Amino acid sequence: MHTDRESLFHHLWEDYRRVTPSAEGLHRILGAEEGQGIVNDHIALRTFNLAPVGLDALAEHFTSLGYYAGGEYRFGAKKLYARHYEHPDPLAPKVFISELLTEQYSPDLQAVVRNLVAQVSPASVSADNFLYSGRHWDLDYATYQTLLQESEYAGWLAAWGFRANHFTVSINQLGQFHSVSGINQLLKDKGYRVNSSGGEIKGSPAELLEQSSTMADRIPVQFSDRTATIPSCFYEFALRYPDASGQLYPGFVAASADKIFESTNTTG
Repeated sequence: MHTDRESLFHHLWEDYRRVTPSAEGLHRILGAEEGQGIVNDHIALRTFNLAPVGLDALAEHFTSLGYYAGGEYRFGAKKLYARHYEHPDPLAPKVFISELLTEQYSPDLQAVVRNLVAQVSPASVSADNFLYSGRHWDLDYATYQTLLQESEYAGWLAAWGFRANHFTVSINQLGQFHSVSGINQLLKDKGYRVNSSGGEIKGSPAELLEQSSTMADRIPVQFSDRTATIPSCFYEFALRYPDASGQLYPGFVAASADKIFESTNTTG
């Protein structure tokens, strides 16, 4: 496992930007308009709730670097469980890790997912590069489509494996932009698609968090039997408000996260 936080996030970013060309472009646009570095609010990772790749196994890569568990979240319709992790350094990126509750799905999906996870070597899960190592299993296009029909999340995870599903610009740390609506307008002006599920702005000042995101890029992926162009990853934006203690709220809003997941939908 990484002994250095900067190194881990650097590798996560390099892997993410390879499959998310729009993030690189937006980073340049914001960097140019702001004239400063972009601060990452959080990243998100997806997994299955099966050994050896369950949520806790992914979290260990962060807890070994001083992170600790914050809130936990349940998504009934999408059959997911999630937890976020924080670091004592308030400017360190937060980490949002979700896992698919496979036992709540059909026997067919469970069988497919068990077969995928069985191909993951337990040793690889604790390796330095695991969180940006991609797919560890063979997957044909028909199996991907079958998973998608039952769970967009399962299909995405089967196709992409282990990597940051999104990075998030902290609007609080931007100089020129102070609102999610301002960022959304910039995105649209530059030709990016904004996730409009549940509204373009998710959350509210009353919930202490507002978020928006692009729709995932679509790029070619090599399946075992063919290449197909499918949704990859997306870029998110977050604006946090002070809580009762005067500190910026560090958590997440489940109803908003539920809609953010839809940034990787194959339709819409």
